[in-house]
Amino acid sequence: MGIDLSGCDLEAAFLASSNLSSGNLSGANLTNANPNDTILTNASLFEANLTDATVLGVTWSNTTCPDGTDSSASSPLTCRGHGRGL
Repeated sequence: MGIDLSGCDLEAAFLASSNLSSGNLSGANLTNANPNDTILTNASLFEANLTDATVLGVTWSNTTCPDGTDSSASSPLTCRGHGRGL
């Protein structure tokens, strides 16, 4: 929780079932990553690249999406359609 992975190259990283709540993944490269079932409550994915990432079962709550929108502004809570790869 609260980890700073901003700008990291996490290409093809296996992050399934991780708790990344309050984490900073701004500008991270998550191309082909697997964050299935990951908790992203209060996390920032601003300008992150999720091209071809698998994002099934992710908990999006007050998450800053790659395009800067808040996941809580949509129903259901999601960042789908709000950034590269989503």
